[in-house]
Amino acid sequence: MAYRFHDYKKDGANGALLRRWIDRLGWEKMLNRAGTTFRKLPDPDKSGIDADKAASLMEEQPSMIRRPVLEAGDRLIVGFDPREYQSLL
Repeated sequence: MAYRFHDYKKDGANGALLRRWIDRLGWEKMLNRAGTTFRKLPDPDKSGIDADKAASLMEEQPSMIRRPVLEAGDRLIVGFDPREYQSLL
């Protein structure tokens, strides 16, 4: 199966792509609030999050993007769920 791997930490995050994913799935699904990078943010940065603020945070610090992100045709899967991957493959 052909694929294209994108390393967010090395290559950065595309703001337009993040916003498209957020529009499809919601920022809550895309933002990794359990990760160290998010937890180390000052409290004011962690409060009042909306789609725009989440997109900005993820663009500035791509480690906050929940991974993996798999786009296959019209399917968009965030995080690893073996059942979803099995149904796709």
